[in-house]
Amino acid sequence: MKSSHDLVPVQGARIPIAQMRSVYRPGDVERRLDKLPPKEHEGLRSTYERMLEKGPDRFQVKPSGLPAMQHLYDELPNFHGVLDDLRRQLALCQDSRDALEITPMLLLGPPGVGKTHFAREVAQLLGTGLGFISMSSLTAGWVLSGASSQWKGARPGKVFETLVDGQYANPVMVVDEIDKARGEHAYDPLGALYSLLEHDTAQAFTDEFAEVAIDASQVIWVATANDERAIPDPILNRMNVFEVAMPGPDAARTIARRLYASIRGAHDWGRRFEPEPPADVLDAIGGLAPREMRRAWMTAFGNARLAGRAQLAVADLPEAHGRRSPIGFMH
Repeated sequence: MKSSHDLVPVQGARIPIAQMRSVYRPGDVERRLDKLPPKEHEGLRSTYERMLEKGPDRFQVKPSGLPAMQHLYDELPNFHGVLDDLRRQLALCQDSRDALEITPMLLLGPPGVGKTHFAREVAQLLGTGLGFISMSSLTAGWVLSGASSQWKGARPGKVFETLVDGQYANPVMVVDEIDKARGEHAYDPLGALYSLLEHDTAQAFTDEFAEVAIDASQVIWVATANDERAIPDPILNRMNVFEVAMPGPDAARTIARRLYASIRGAHDWGRRFEPEPPADVLDAIGGLAPREMRRAWMTAFGNARLAGRAQLAVADLPEAHGRRSPIGFMH
């Protein structure tokens, strides 16, 4: 059941086009609710009632044309290969009635390289929602697919919650540190992904808690990992795999400079600081992983403000030249 709600571009802007897509069948929910014994399974009952109250229709969005991506190429110079592939796939569905179809992607790279930040930027670019699943937890498998309502404290999985409680039929779903997934005994925490990453089987994905089929076929999957050797081949074969390296010195300086400008421009206190950071501070920040840069800039801004300066200095940075701030009283 689909109904079109196309949005008209204003002054050439690329505004997302939205259709409505049913992500579950209310009749299935009603039948499950009717079968529940009175005064039992209150968590399951409230889930079914919430589904019926909210209704099954969610926005299925896509850009109205090829979206502007140059800012991402500038901000994420070490992700050009991934961006090129994303741009090709977006070009296929622009100016057509086809739904947005993005092949699941796996981003391989060292910690802090910016993989999760990239996924958030993709969600913003496409105008859709974002779900986040950390697979480093021992209970990661249950988090993905839900736990049986027979278990104490059971609840739906993240895929179910993102589709049922969210606004979108095609959210970006981040599976973080997929190589850290580990199960107890014979349970495979990645088992649900075998069907979720396949378009046909994902159309009727059944969460183990709710036991109602939901349409997860439009979900845009972005997985991150440090080491592909721990990921089963059937998962790798379902994804486009990209190796993301740490940015080189020039690229790191570019990221650091843009982050400085972004933080400064986003806060009223930013007007107290110079528009550009000094070259030596930029060099020092450029030596950090992208994930650590924001924290370093914020610390430096705070230290410079305490010192009454409008210009940052290398000494304002955390752990400058390997020094750690002592814990306790300053002498």
